[in-house]
Amino acid sequence: MDRLLKQARSSGSLNLSNRSLREVPNEVYKNLEVVGEDEKWWEGVELQKLILAHNELEVLREDVKNLTMLSILNISHNKLSSLPAAIGELSLLKSLDVSFNSLTCIPEDIGSLTSLVKLDCSNNLLNELPHSLGNCIDLMELKATNNSIAKLPDELAKCLKLIKVDIEGNKLTIIPENILRCWTILTEFNAAKNLLTTFPDSIGVLTKLIRLDFHQNKILLIPSSIMGCCSLAEFYMGTNMLSSLPEELGALSRLGTLDLHSNQLKEFPVEACKLQLSVLDLSNNSLSSLPPEIGNMTSLRKLLLNGNPIRTIRSSLVSGPTLALLKYLRSRLSSTAEAPGSSSSPIKVDVIAKATRLSLSSKELSLSGLGLTTVPSTVWETDEVVKVDLSRNSITELPNEMTTCSSLQVLILSGNKITQWPGVILSSLPSLSSLKLDNNPLSKVKCIWMLFLYGQNHVGMMGLQWYRGITSDVVLFPSPANKHPYQLRPLRMKLSHIPPSILSLQQLRVLDLSQNLLVSLPEDVRNLTCLQELNLSNNNIAALPSELGLLDPHLQVLKLDGNPLRSIRRPVLDRGTKAILKYLKDKLPEQ
Repeated sequence: MDRLLKQARSSGSLNLSNRSLREVPNEVYKNLEVVGEDEKWWEGVELQKLILAHNELEVLREDVKNLTMLSILNISHNKLSSLPAAIGELSLLKSLDVSFNSLTCIPEDIGSLTSLVKLDCSNNLLNELPHSLGNCIDLMELKATNNSIAKLPDELAKCLKLIKVDIEGNKLTIIPENILRCWTILTEFNAAKNLLTTFPDSIGVLTKLIRLDFHQNKILLIPSSIMGCCSLAEFYMGTNMLSSLPEELGALSRLGTLDLHSNQLKEFPVEACKLQLSVLDLSNNSLSSLPPEIGNMTSLRKLLLNGNPIRTIRSSLVSGPTLALLKYLRSRLSSTAEAPGSSSSPIKVDVIAKATRLSLSSKELSLSGLGLTTVPSTVWETDEVVKVDLSRNSITELPNEMTTCSSLQVLILSGNKITQWPGVILSSLPSLSSLKLDNNPLSKVKCIWMLFLYGQNHVGMMGLQWYRGITSDVVLFPSPANKHPYQLRPLRMKLSHIPPSILSLQQLRVLDLSQNLLVSLPEDVRNLTCLQELNLSNNNIAALPSELGLLDPHLQVLKLDGNPLRSIRRPVLDRGTKAILKYLKDKLPEQ
């Protein structure tokens, strides 16, 4: 304990979790008053982070007010039945975790924590939240799951910075409209497993909402205002009492997961077939048929229909693979209707146009799963797009026009039909730092490792593996504006030699080549004159070149463990980097 307290006086952080503590040691409250004889009291640091989780604490004393600089306090997983009023005197506290205790209330004094950003009071015995919580105007995350809260205090409307609210597993019967209207930057809202019977009409003001979970309530209707949630990506409404869905649901262009299981739905609206869903759960409803337009939802990877009285489709199709069911449904469309993959499909054109409009603000263009055979011109015609997703299409090559995409940082081409490595295009994209080309029938390489130099001191690295051919290469794509990376970590790449392109990076400071198949180190390693750290561990190197000694004194760290070295005696190796470099340097012939 003394050692931990001493460390805390220098670091400002104390972790006493999992120590079976029944009470907080008195020294914790007065840490700077018990300075040891070998310590300089004037160098002591006030406690800023205190972790007391997973103990058997029953009381947190009023003395906690002495920890005036505390910004993080975690007393979760204990046996606390109350919190001291003094908790309100921790004016710098930003994160408070009191979850998994036996608290029956939280003192109103918490309203004095005007710096509080995150509060977790889940898994307690709370019947309400303190009204003063509305004074915590910087609060961004509130978690109060698995309590017995029946009503949210109106004062929460003043917490305008909330981005995550999790109140699952309580006894709420209503979400106050006046509160929800004020949470305009909310991105995640979980009110599952409550007693809600109505869905708040003001939900449409949450334009930044990404995840919405109202499953396991008693909700009868989703309001048409849901269309205002234009950023919604995940929507969970399973185990409610829905009998119909609003047409406006089809306007949620970013929705990827829609869970409607265990309701009373009799039909799925045709308008919702415009959604670009990946997962649609309609299991355990009252559906007797499906609109054939669902077949046009080519982005669907999982469609769950079990537990419905569907009579118009063979049971083997209903319970079989999703892609087979979609194909069958498309076949039932009238002969004049085209599937989204065809070149003149009005649905596809509309989706591309909508994605282009969204990219104007988000700088991200998503054209995944549209059955495209060529790259649409909107990719290079849309200004300043930084991310383009063309996955799950039938594209065979990249057009030359893509060389003009100077702002492109992320390019996703997974699951297409590209057979030739698009090196010319890729080398012309100066900002590219992330590339996905998995699941393409590339025929010439088995494993290409690409290192993208970007920023002032980073190297982005990515491995793409295929199963044809027998070669293995390292390809270096430096950005013209950033020719001098400071760190390079091509570990676990099965390299049998160090590519010359790496040895030419004279400003390199950190080089991690661990866990490869290297058998030797080239003499040109002497060119890395700025190198400060070199990791060669876990390779097959038996000898080191004497020229490595020329990197002294800049090279501070040299890791060689896991190699069958025979050329250097064990006593020299055990003395560390400086001794090894001196030994190698002394072996160089005199000039």
